[in-house]
Amino acid sequence: MTRHQISRVRRETRRRTLAVASVERLTPRMQRVHFTSDDLRDFDSGAPDDHIKLFLPTPEGPQSRDYTPRAFDAARGRLTVDFALHEAGPATAWALAAKAGDRLEIGGPRGSNIVADDFDWYLLIGDETALPAIGRRLEELRPGVPVTTVVAIDDDGERQTPVTRAAWTPVWAVRKPAMTDDAALILDALAGHEPPPGDGYVWIAAEGRVARALRVHFVEALGHPREWIKAAGYWSRGQVAVHETFKD
Repeated sequence: MTRHQISRVRRETRRRTLAVASVERLTPRMQRVHFTSDDLRDFDSGAPDDHIKLFLPTPEGPQSRDYTPRAFDAARGRLTVDFALHEAGPATAWALAAKAGDRLEIGGPRGSNIVADDFDWYLLIGDETALPAIGRRLEELRPGVPVTTVVAIDDDGERQTPVTRAAWTPVWAVRKPAMTDDAALILDALAGHEPPPGDGYVWIAAEGRVARALRVHFVEALGHPREWIKAAGYWSRGQVAVHETFKD
């Protein structure tokens, strides 16, 4: 069998109506919402960085936003979504007001990018919006595999400690008051990082320009194989509802 296979699985999408089962605050800027529904019987999410669309009610009508299925318990029909809280936006407003019994429509995932868990090491990079996918991947990786995470956060109160069987090294890059460039912050945090021997998979998710700059660094400056890196812009400064994946 070929090692390091990365396969794309596509599936037919449909809308589902979910009910809020419970809400909890993970950190000052991260809200977790647990949903339940009979509609989840055939829900399928094959990769930690899958995306579903949330159809959020607003005075102007429904608006959609992409979010990561943080966890799914098929036996209980329970889906968990983590919301990075920002100053504005329909998703933040909805999450802050959410209470048991509230209903929300979702769609997807449309597909999964499934990365074989046979790499010698993993490097996961991002900002707060990447934490749900990073946390899920940490929980799903095989025991003992080396994985380093580098995440830009506003302060130490945003650190998370997911349970993992992997050999996890967390690096938290805390922003300084005058710092506006997460790419520089993350590259500085990576300056002393020496990956283990063997083949590694690099995953990046952050603001679009940051994700693109980091991908260029790994591909062009470090010569990391293009096929073993994924970089995605989970949001774009000054724009709404932007999600893009960078390949070249």
